[in-house]
Amino acid sequence: MVEIQNLTKYYGNKAALRGISFTIKENEVVGFLGPNGAGKSTTLNIMAGVIPSTGGTVTIQGHDIAQQPVKAKKCIGFLPEIPPVYPDMKIKEYLYFAAGLKGIPAAKRKGEVEQAMERLKLKDVEKRLIRNLSKGYKQRVGFAQALLGNPPVLILDEPTVGLDPTQLMEVRNLILDLKHNHAIILSSHILGEISAVCDRIIIINHGEIKADDTIERLEEQNQSGLVLRLKVQGSSREVPRIARQVEGVQSVENIQFVSTGVYTYDVKLESDAVRNALLSAILQHGMEVLEVTTEKQDLEQVFVKLVNQKTKHASLEDLLQEIDEESAQNEAPASETGTEPGAAAPQEEEE
Repeated sequence: MVEIQNLTKYYGNKAALRGISFTIKENEVVGFLGPNGAGKSTTLNIMAGVIPSTGGTVTIQGHDIAQQPVKAKKCIGFLPEIPPVYPDMKIKEYLYFAAGLKGIPAAKRKGEVEQAMERLKLKDVEKRLIRNLSKGYKQRVGFAQALLGNPPVLILDEPTVGLDPTQLMEVRNLILDLKHNHAIILSSHILGEISAVCDRIIIINHGEIKADDTIERLEEQNQSGLVLRLKVQGSSREVPRIARQVEGVQSVENIQFVSTGVYTYDVKLESDAVRNALLSAILQHGMEVLEVTTEKQDLEQVFVKLVNQKTKHASLEDLLQEIDEESAQNEAPASETGTEPGAAAPQEEEE
């Protein structure tokens, strides 16, 4: 459906993209995730034929976007980061205009425009000037023009920016519905938004792909460990020692002073089944467990780790394995590291 091969883009001497490659299959929603300035919008603009690449190829439905731009663009519906709307036009008027630009036959334009407005909940405001619309409604008008002509490939750059929670849910449901007939690439820097609708995610930073994996594998790996936040009255050296002796405890980290004799600990477990054994071991040593809360590994922590990597990982599974190894190396008792309990750990040097 869509194939990107060794795509590069330079602005002068600055590399915006450094030879990235990926594919998008039919009926697949791919999330394109990265921090601001990572190369997301540059990639999507090249895919849509808005700007040329420095090197590499983009093939849409078998058509090279550089060599066969007209045929390739007929297969694309594109919503750029800033919606391409004309403020002095009314919504319906603008969509008719966009349908004409796309080469939709005059006899079919009314049906296409009506369907797009219905899908984006624009019928009630179709006669309003675009300049008088909120940012969220302008975003929806831009989305509607991308759907005109029912293109097989949709390229959406930050499609939910400016939407309120209700509109956000409607657009998410729309994307899931569109998946049945389209291949979709959805750009965002919000991991939660990506995971809500996408089958696979590609994480990019500094023009390089850091990981390319399915949402299912990411969630499976992410849920393989459970983190308990314990508040315990007792020795800050004894609690980690006791916990590490319990089978299934992977690490004890983030020891924080609360009050005299009371500390909190983040204890990573293999599974929830280890919880009772851990609490029993602490209680048997005469310590009082004041509070227990459960935390899943934060997907955003994985994202932050990825975008700071200098090398690409084969998959997110490799990354999570690296995170676990680093955690194991950092779980030495306070007496070994020379750091007093509750003291802030030294910050790492910036790369």
